Amino acid sequence: MKRWVLTTGLVLFASLGVVYAQDQPYEINAILPLTGPVAFLGKGEAAALDVVADLVNKRGGVRGRPIRFVVLDDQSSPQVAVQLTTGLIAKGVPAIIGSTLAAICNAQMPLAKDGPVIFCLSPVINPPAGGYVFTAGQTTEDYVGPAVRFMRERGWRKIALITSNDATGQDLDATIDRVLALPENHDVTLVAHEHFNVPDLSVAAQMAHVKSSGAQVLIAWSTGGEGTLLHGALDAGIELPVMISPAHLTYAEMKAFASYLPREAYFPGTAPYAPETLPSGPIKRAVGEYLDAFHAHGIQPDQSYLFTWNPALLIVDAFRKYGFDATPAQIRGFIASYRGAGTLGQYDFQAIPQRGLNGSSVIIVRWDTAKGTWVGASRFGGQPLTK
Repeated sequence: MKRWVLTTGLVLFASLGVVYAQDQPYEINAILPLTGPVAFLGKGEAAALDVVADLVNKRGGVRGRPIRFVVLDDQSSPQVAVQLTTGLIAKGVPAIIGSTLAAICNAQMPLAKDGPVIFCLSPVINPPAGGYVFTAGQTTEDYVGPAVRFMRERGWRKIALITSNDATGQDLDATIDRVLALPENHDVTLVAHEHFNVPDLSVAAQMAHVKSSGAQVLIAWSTGGEGTLLHGALDAGIELPVMISPAHLTYAEMKAFASYLPREAYFPGTAPYAPETLPSGPIKRAVGEYLDAFHAHGIQPDQSYLFTWNPALLIVDAFRKYGFDATPAQIRGFIASYRGAGTLGQYDFQAIPQRGLNGSSVIIVRWDTAKGTWVGASRFGGQPLTK
């Protein structure tokens, strides 16, 4: 009798333990800059992961089990990110979301030669096809191509360009050369090509050249010095439409730039910035789900949240298919074969390895001061809504 009671108790205890474990959230790991120079990005990305987890869990979790994203702080440092990535690899985790900056992701990349999957949130990196590293978002060329098409079809064929002397500017310089060399852009010319150093307090000389160049539109493209460029254009009396880097698609920066934003401020962006112009279909539904989820949390999402959403959902869907014992190879295979609609556009990782997106999903948007938000100015690919 005592043996029966003891055995029954152990079985009951074991059963309760299984139920208890099943109720515990499955932890998906992320490495993001919660402190340091780009903490403003990392904090937004971490908040986006919380919104994803809430949405997934309200819909029953993954195979009936809730999930939770565990975020480790890389302090905006490649060295710290390498240490954290190495630690997670030692624990055998199958997937990691992040980090955010290209320099950090490039430092992580060699560590993932044989897994785990690392889904970097910087669109700047170019991971090798077939590998375990994926990247979120379109390339610079994917943005610039539709931007030039938009300008060309608006009749703005004389372009002035000013960008920084850093890696961002060098990338843009090489990209604009390739885009303008395309046959369809044969009558589009750079009538001014200026540079500046991000710490510079003035770009008066460069803007004077722009003003006298006969340009019909200005591309002002910088990550760290956009305010200096826009302020300089205003001080020089330049009244041209201005195309601005998508890095500045944030409400905080629109507020900061408010007193010197040009009357026509355009950005190469993506579907969530122009939901009112989207045709009915899966991308519009994906964008609606994204916006509704953030609004339910009292968040007005912008670029600091956007790149996190689809990578997190793709990894969740991989666990949904293969279970929580999924291997890095299975998760990699799931993402590498994925085709479908997302908030950033139509994904096809088979045609576009490691990224899944190209310029066909880019929409040119305009900042509407009266509405306090962006509105669509083009269709997918840059074709203007109006001439």
